[in-house]
Amino acid sequence: MIRTNSPKAWLLAARPKTLTAAFIPVLLGSALAFSDRMFETVPAMLCLLFAFFMQIAANFINDLLDFQKGTDREDRLGPKRVCAEGWITLRAMRRGIFVTLAFACLCGLGVLFATWGNLPHGGWELVLLGVLCLLFAFLYTTILSYYGWGDVLVLVFFGFIPVGGTYYVLAGMLNVDVLLLSVISGLVIDTLLTINNYRDREQDKISGKLTLVARYGERFGAGMYLGLGMAAVLLCIGLVFTGRLTWMEFVWAPCVYFYLHSLTWRKMVQMREGEKLNSILGETSRNMLFLGLLLSVAISN
Repeated sequence: MIRTNSPKAWLLAARPKTLTAAFIPVLLGSALAFSDRMFETVPAMLCLLFAFFMQIAANFINDLLDFQKGTDREDRLGPKRVCAEGWITLRAMRRGIFVTLAFACLCGLGVLFATWGNLPHGGWELVLLGVLCLLFAFLYTTILSYYGWGDVLVLVFFGFIPVGGTYYVLAGMLNVDVLLLSVISGLVIDTLLTINNYRDREQDKISGKLTLVARYGERFGAGMYLGLGMAAVLLCIGLVFTGRLTWMEFVWAPCVYFYLHSLTWRKMVQMREGEKLNSILGETSRNMLFLGLLLSVAISN
């Protein structure tokens, strides 16, 4: 029994398994800055906290608005949602969204005004990125996810913005390696969205939520999940040619990741449907984290 508005209810609402998606891009951007001898702890930690609070706020917004739109019905296959179950009241959830967004903004302002060695770590251009993050946290659940734009948003907001933004804050510039890592990060994290959409494809059709998997079907979703991981690994070859990875590091990081990703994909296509696919979420999150950690270690050497 979960008490209304209890700490356990809030923990469930935060969806801890999804926080790897906030951690990985900042880690990759920081590792690249460390490799270039431009890493500094305070601004990097502020970037990480901003990413965490924005991810939690987005989860809260998704929980609240999906319940109000009637998307979280009794036939839901995914993990229980706190508003739909009555574990957190709507009024409390609105306050929770406000508080987490406020903390995210404070961390963003900290990044904006942070200095170390009299060098600025951010300019007012970062305000625009922060505003875009806030805006699309709402637009995703209310509009864009219902028209198949979720995968593009993952590439932008879990790839280009957090990886590029973190590196820019630390180094004050961008380069080809940042672009490669941004796309790699976005593609790998999109596997998490894809398995969600694969599991919910029939329910999404009923709700009018036209994700790519809901539109094009089970085989497309399975192929997309495998293809995203494959594309991320192939892009890692670019990091070999730019000198960020050796061929040996490519074998024990991206290639080992793809082996694990392929095993998870095989389980996914064997299960095909139902609540049992929720176990694939945990494995996908683990695989993502594995690649993020190993890539960061290899890059920072």
